[in-house]
Amino acid sequence: MDHPKYIFITGGVTSSLGKGIIASSLGKLLQARGLSVTIQKFDPYLNIDPGTLNPYEHGECYVTDDGAETDLDLGHYERFLNESTSQGNNVTTGRIYNNVITKERNGEYLGKTVQVIPHITDEIKANFYKLAKTKKYDVIITEIGGCVGDIESLPFIEAVRQVKWDVGANNFLVIHLTLIPYLKAAKELKTKPTQHSVKQLLEAGIQPDILVCRSEYTLPTDVKRKLALFCNVELNCVIEAMDADTIYDVPLLMRKEKLDERVMKKLKLSTKENTNLEDWRIFLGKLKNPLNEVKIGLIGKYVSLPDAYKSIIESFTHAAAETECKVDLQLISSEDIDKDCVAKQLQELDGILVAPGFGERGIEGKIETVKFAREQQIPFFGICLGMQVAVVEFARNVLKLEGAFSTEMDPNTPHPVIDMMAEQKKITQLGGTMRLGAYPCDLKKGSKVASAYGKLHITERHRHRFEFNNKYLKDYEANGMMATGINPDTKLVEIVELKDHPWFVGTQYHPEYRSTALNPHPLFVRFVKAALDFQKKKNN
Repeated sequence: MDHPKYIFITGGVTSSLGKGIIASSLGKLLQARGLSVTIQKFDPYLNIDPGTLNPYEHGECYVTDDGAETDLDLGHYERFLNESTSQGNNVTTGRIYNNVITKERNGEYLGKTVQVIPHITDEIKANFYKLAKTKKYDVIITEIGGCVGDIESLPFIEAVRQVKWDVGANNFLVIHLTLIPYLKAAKELKTKPTQHSVKQLLEAGIQPDILVCRSEYTLPTDVKRKLALFCNVELNCVIEAMDADTIYDVPLLMRKEKLDERVMKKLKLSTKENTNLEDWRIFLGKLKNPLNEVKIGLIGKYVSLPDAYKSIIESFTHAAAETECKVDLQLISSEDIDKDCVAKQLQELDGILVAPGFGERGIEGKIETVKFAREQQIPFFGICLGMQVAVVEFARNVLKLEGAFSTEMDPNTPHPVIDMMAEQKKITQLGGTMRLGAYPCDLKKGSKVASAYGKLHITERHRHRFEFNNKYLKDYEANGMMATGINPDTKLVEIVELKDHPWFVGTQYHPEYRSTALNPHPLFVRFVKAALDFQKKKNN
């Protein structure tokens, strides 16, 4: 194959239909046939990246190995395909316009009037094709964020239209994901919203090749016929996508609907291998048939929107399958916790995770949570700010350092046990300036983390500005909080754990970014096992 086949996934009727899950599932099916696949997401908003977006606005910000702050859908791509993504896999309108304006300021357009067509659309297309220059792929799937008809996505849709003429009809395919609502009063499924959505695509010059129809009910043949007729697609290219028990069911449901077969046929793709999804079936079998169950609390301040902790929640799903133990995850707001109610709120839990975040809202609730987990010997896992909070709690209640805090919350604290990294102090811009991406870490022999990983040298992804203050390290280790993971270059403390505790681990990095369905993260697996051991001990 000279150049890759390009598949574009657009959405209609409403947002949040699951384009990312359909893209990931199709990618998984094509990968299982022996094809090399990557997925990219193009977002129509004007932010350069999601790094400065409030999690309530956009869910979590996912970080790649190369330090890109990206859309949470890239997490799905990695969890399904078991392949790393990069800066090139997520592009926004903001980045496109920024590139074009920079070129204009540098005189690269030779005095031409810069316009949406061709300059913006050419820049979008250049980014569509960029991944093919970094590695040889058989298929590149591109998810276009938002909804067809949104003003901000018009340049993307026009760029997609032009791709067909660049690469040829046999190398180009459009899948349109849409909603078939059910009207209870009329007791029928309605196709009109989909017809209108496809009509908008046609007005933009794009004929979808395949319709994937989200629905709460199975689509009768007459509804499929109507959609095929009015949307000008073949009958067998109207694919039903009913709500699933878990997102990890979707590849098998799409296989049953023959989505991958339709794609292969239209793109004239052939492979020697049949779809090999045995590992995926084993994973699903273990996930759906647990032998035990534990209750774990996720303590954070964005709990009203679970997508803010998407990677952590999915990491527990992967660990649950690996341990054959269902994780009943309780999302608890740290703002609802204080020293008077902490026991009542948390005493039923078998494990406690204090989540990452920024800012001081809910911080005292997190500190009380750590104190409770430490004193009651409940398995504890702190990630990023969760680790920093554990350090602050230990300083106040064990080292007796009154007023100890992070300089993020209190710049004038007498004991800055967590302080801003030296290289961060001169930075004024917020976007893309944190310590981001993969960094190495050396683990202490005999530590709980070294035992979990089964090795002494690891690489993990980061997203932070503040760090453990090494001036206090001797005091901590003398009192039982050990630094068991150290960055070999900067000597930055990456991991702390308590000596006399069944499982008390805090990581400055984000292990959740590395967990995939078929490669669960060892720290989450070991944490779930620790919760199970605690539960058994409690019951006995």
